[in-house]
Amino acid sequence: MRRRGAGPDWAAQTPTWRQARPSLIADALERASARPSGNWFVVGASRQVRAGDRPYGRTVGGVEVVLWRSDDGEPRAGSGICPHLGAPLRDSRVVCGTLVCHWHGLALDGSASAGWRPFPVHDDGVLVWVRLDEVGGEEPTERPVVPTRPATGRGVDSVFTATGRCEPQDVVANRLDPWHGSWFHPYSFVDLSVVREPQGGEDDAFVVDVSFRVAGRLVVPVRAEFTAPEPRTVVMRITDGEGATSVVETHATPLTGPDHERPRTAVVEAVVAASDRPGFALARAAAPVLRPLMRRTAGRLWRDDLAYAERRWALRSTGRFPG
Repeated sequence: MRRRGAGPDWAAQTPTWRQARPSLIADALERASARPSGNWFVVGASRQVRAGDRPYGRTVGGVEVVLWRSDDGEPRAGSGICPHLGAPLRDSRVVCGTLVCHWHGLALDGSASAGWRPFPVHDDGVLVWVRLDEVGGEEPTERPVVPTRPATGRGVDSVFTATGRCEPQDVVANRLDPWHGSWFHPYSFVDLSVVREPQGGEDDAFVVDVSFRVAGRLVVPVRAEFTAPEPRTVVMRITDGEGATSVVETHATPLTGPDHERPRTAVVEAVVAASDRPGFALARAAAPVLRPLMRRTAGRLWRDDLAYAERRWALRSTGRFPG
């Protein structure tokens, strides 16, 4: 952390529109879209699906999904429509690790039963994923592409979720445009410069020097890289400076089916913060208190970034998007 000198105000900072070339962003988006996902979709935070709690429901790509945990904590997932008379299973109850429909008492233990079928599910410790082969349409994989994170137990994680009227590609395109940071979010970022652009292939990261605002002129300067390991995920990883190895994962999950006239996408953003400072152990201990603050910070950014993504979709859908 340092005290920033008197730098240029918002209007006097160096414009970035020449560097933020539409073709460069479009090429990065195209490469991300071509990477395999194995048909895995993020549905929410691991702690949202708790043993002994009510089931958790989400619609993904137009498919109703229900999740719960067995008594030993193993995640279960499957169709959110009861095969008997169509009850919404997200409104049912979990009894001794078994999902019991609240309309007529049909019990589901997570295995195929009575016309109900499970979906593959993966809990990575921060997020829960489901595999929907009919929605993804790709060659399925046993596990999702989970980004590298700080070692287990070393970081503090928080998950923020918001929904916008756009498609996943609009969210990903927003994240593959780091140049907008200090213009669109001056309350959070200053002194931003892209020091290396993607070269394609294996060298496909945006490398950015930026300072995070703390309070007044207090800032935290870092170097970070943005990568897209699969079509619906962009990862910002701090590679140098305070909090090195910390990550911000942005996952874009389609809620509506393909070609929907009013598409909706869930942004599920996971922040895993780490630090080598001795005092960071106190932050880990205070994680339950810190998580709401971390979500509020993410919410402020996504208030703007969803407006960006929704604007992009609105222009694309009417043929008015530049380029």
